[in-house]
Amino acid sequence: MSTSDPARLFVAPDPDPRAVTLPLQAGPLPAGALDPVALARMANEFFTVLPDSLDLPSSPLPAHAVLADIPASGSVPATAPAAPPEISLPSDKHFSGLPASIGPASFSPVTAPAQVTPPAAPGVIGTVASDVAAEVPSFSFLQDARQIFSDRNTLPEGPYPKARPITTFVPQNPPVNAEPIANDSDWLAQANPPSQPPSTGLPSPPSLGEASPVPTFSFLEELRPLFSYPPTVPGPVPAAPQADLPTNAMFTNLDLPREFNRSPGLTDLAGYGSFGFLEGNRNLDFAEPIAGLQPLGIEPDVPRDLNLSSYPFDAETIKRDFPILRERVNGRPLVWLDNAATTQKPQSVIDRLKYFYEHENSNVHRAAHELAARATDAYESAREKVRRFVNASSTREIIFVRGATEGINLIAQSWGRRNIQKDDEIVITWLEHHANIVPWQMLCSEKGAKLRVAPVDDSGQVLLEEYEKLLGPKTRLVSITQVSNALGVITPADKMIEIAHRYGATVLLDGAQSVSHMRVDVQALDCDFFVFSGHKVFAPTGIGVVYGKPEVLENMPPWQGGGNMIQDVTFEKTLYQEPPQRFEAGTGNIADAVGLGAAIDYLDRVGMHNVSRHEHELLVHATRELVRVPGLHIIGTAKEKAGVLSFVLDGFRTEEVGDYLNQNGIAVRSGHHCAQPILRRFGVESTVRASLALYNTHDDINRLVTAIWNLRLGRTSIA
Repeated sequence: MSTSDPARLFVAPDPDPRAVTLPLQAGPLPAGALDPVALARMANEFFTVLPDSLDLPSSPLPAHAVLADIPASGSVPATAPAAPPEISLPSDKHFSGLPASIGPASFSPVTAPAQVTPPAAPGVIGTVASDVAAEVPSFSFLQDARQIFSDRNTLPEGPYPKARPITTFVPQNPPVNAEPIANDSDWLAQANPPSQPPSTGLPSPPSLGEASPVPTFSFLEELRPLFSYPPTVPGPVPAAPQADLPTNAMFTNLDLPREFNRSPGLTDLAGYGSFGFLEGNRNLDFAEPIAGLQPLGIEPDVPRDLNLSSYPFDAETIKRDFPILRERVNGRPLVWLDNAATTQKPQSVIDRLKYFYEHENSNVHRAAHELAARATDAYESAREKVRRFVNASSTREIIFVRGATEGINLIAQSWGRRNIQKDDEIVITWLEHHANIVPWQMLCSEKGAKLRVAPVDDSGQVLLEEYEKLLGPKTRLVSITQVSNALGVITPADKMIEIAHRYGATVLLDGAQSVSHMRVDVQALDCDFFVFSGHKVFAPTGIGVVYGKPEVLENMPPWQGGGNMIQDVTFEKTLYQEPPQRFEAGTGNIADAVGLGAAIDYLDRVGMHNVSRHEHELLVHATRELVRVPGLHIIGTAKEKAGVLSFVLDGFRTEEVGDYLNQNGIAVRSGHHCAQPILRRFGVESTVRASLALYNTHDDINRLVTAIWNLRLGRTSIA
């Protein structure tokens, strides 16, 4: 700020090109007026810190701007401060400040100078150059001073419109009352263009039309470019030309699971039992696509053709959807091969959770206000997505729980206590996770029932003949896994269910390890119960599902009491809700149920047939390479396997192998995998387990194999 004549004011350039210095007023300040220098400094610092989070131009004011151009609304202190005070500025874009049209911001006395530039971010999330230029996400714990409360009675709408249910969002123009400085809408449009979505690190997708003031969340997009040649969007997915469809010729080593011959070459290569899943041309279509899928709920723009298997699957593109896979561990890019323990989350799921807490958070079902309606719609929409995902006949068959473990315990405590009596029998297999063993042991101990176990052969597959011999008139329940978490063996669940029903038994199918690898159809399987955990299928932790046939659920008592599960309560008696609410006492995990729905949307877009085919290719590749390592023994060589490789290495404890792989940025699981009985069946107490998911690549497998070779040869790191 400079002037040669106190009566003549002009604006001089500031060292910061975006800063603006307002004119001084000649003479002494009138009582009760703000010091223009302090006001100008406050405005400069405010617009410098948050240029992109307000409906304001980020460029300087025009040189002809004068103090009179700025409205002087708002309260004025009784006395002017003795010295230009420091100001407390919000440093989180979610607490956007006030447009100039609102009036001067109030002062807040602090001891330290205000921060004039955003704090340095610890790193850039993107993977390409465009990501660096994109806006770095704000995290409150990284900020120096977050303004949580406002000194004003009202806040402006900011850059986003008022929150409304997603179904009502349409592109709109910014509110007129948010215009800064002047009411010239043409000038405003040029100075403050609509913000663009941050770069995703993906190849540029087709244009989705005009930019909208609605926040950019990936789950709101009509179709993300998950494939190397995505269809034109928006709109339903078009049918691809027949010539472009992948054929079985692309997978010459794949065939029907139980209809191929031995492969002497692979048997000789391994030096021991053959790997059936490596042989012939395997048909990976575990179930026919469900026709006529109609996406319902708050994301109406998901394409109707949810199975996009007619487009090439690109794992590298898929991987970019998972932010955590950009991490580096011990200086190396992360390779996540611990998917049987938990899967990572795509950006669309993370965005959906964020959106819920910012715009929909409320308890469900028991209020008439707007947020309760939004939360209830989102929660019940997720239930409908789960119903579609497992092909249940009604949402009344879908119960939300914390996970598969809680689901099995619910069935044991509710159905089991009512239906299991002294000397009754429960049948499981050697392949079970502890969660499908311990609850039944507890119930048998309480009721005086017997627990019987179906054996497996040396490949890890259930012996159907021996299994059937265990069934009889006293068999009340058969509880089996669909995929072994320790070995990856796929059980013949459909045949086992059919045999059990012939003996009048109820069947529970544990799908915790199957839902992320193959399409599940509970009606085709005809199981009475089906359980799975959300975190195994790219959803948040703490959410899971119990499916039950309606006639079975109807006759089950509640296992917990409280709110939400009652119709009427008196001191004499209580009337309970119908299923599924009968089994959802108290406030459920609403947000993570919504996140589970977003994860299912993501898998629908990718296509479970694509996932199964891709993971099988990786499994074949990994097995062929690992059996070449001297002293490495794979545990579980059944013909039917999902994406799990469990092995031991002569001369090394499993913990040593896991630690060495971690030093090279590769995450695997070392231990008993909560399945001690099946490992002891093969004479080991623990194994190293590498488990696959849709975002793993052949390069991930190559890094795993190279690291194990280096460990075997005594090298200290990957060459």
